Amino acid sequence: MDRLQAMQVFTRVVDTNSFSRAADTLDLPRASVTTIIQNLEAHLNVRLLQRTTRRLNLTPDGAAYYERCVRILADIEETESSFAHSGKGPRGKLRVDMPGSIGRMIVMPAMCEFHTRYPDIELMVGFGDKPVDLIQEGVDCVIRVGTLQDSSLVARRIGVFQGVTAASPQYLERHGVPQTLEDLQHHTAVNYFSSRTGRIIDMDFIVDDRTIEVKMNGPIAVNDAEAYLNCGVKGVGLVQIARFMALPYLRSGELVEVLPQWKPLPMPISAVYPHNRHLSPKVRVFVDWAAELFERCPLLSGQEDAEDRCLPTSTSSSKTVKHGTPEVAGTADVVV
Repeated sequence: MDRLQAMQVFTRVVDTNSFSRAADTLDLPRASVTTIIQNLEAHLNVRLLQRTTRRLNLTPDGAAYYERCVRILADIEETESSFAHSGKGPRGKLRVDMPGSIGRMIVMPAMCEFHTRYPDIELMVGFGDKPVDLIQEGVDCVIRVGTLQDSSLVARRIGVFQGVTAASPQYLERHGVPQTLEDLQHHTAVNYFSSRTGRIIDMDFIVDDRTIEVKMNGPIAVNDAEAYLNCGVKGVGLVQIARFMALPYLRSGELVEVLPQWKPLPMPISAVYPHNRHLSPKVRVFVDWAAELFERCPLLSGQEDAEDRCLPTSTSSSKTVKHGTPEVAGTADVVV
């Protein structure tokens, strides 16, 4: 029996709470995962897992063994990574997830740079706005926007963006340009509802260092980024989006900024990964590269008035609504 592989399989079964999901994330047949766990229990002469029809539970011996396995596997990975610079560098499959707009406009155009720098890392990149269970879905790292809450995750801030409130010229011709927040009660908006909770995400504005939320009436609510921005461009109502997403439309005149004196609350952009996992070399270099990439984009590094040289000049469709130092965190409602 390969005891190192058995430890890896056992910890993955515990992390995903499923033999099937563990098999999928390890690219092993489910029968092989079952056999490996059975052989491990026979070798140790203890029961590690209590299996029920709904879930798996660690026995006291299993819990103790799991904690030691996590430390051993982390030590092995750290030892191997110490030789990375004298060898071929980080390698292996790396699964990441990020909002579609950030992926399409910022990350993917620079992906050749990452591949040239780290040719032995095989990236699997997923795009989506919904929260991802990193452990159960076998995702190594996600890029997320907004306040982060889940204590089972660690977040490193890699950027920030400033929102903008905008509308199409056609909409403003019909309804006028709002001059104060009170004027918004006479306007309509394209509303965005959370895919996770189903609630409408209100617009917000910073007034005298306070954040004021404004509930807007609107003829339509969507939970798709491209549909949201497209409705704004077509004149359905006001929208509140990240400036880096609105910039091509502001440049072309298809959107006009309104209420510029009251900006939406800036949102942090974070790379998020599980806190109970050793930060592997491939995750570390991806996070470092992403932070470097965002730093090169003025609109994503806190320079809100900059003309961003790293964004495309052609129009594209998407939307961002609310949603450093590593901190314990998890993902709040986010649309990017």
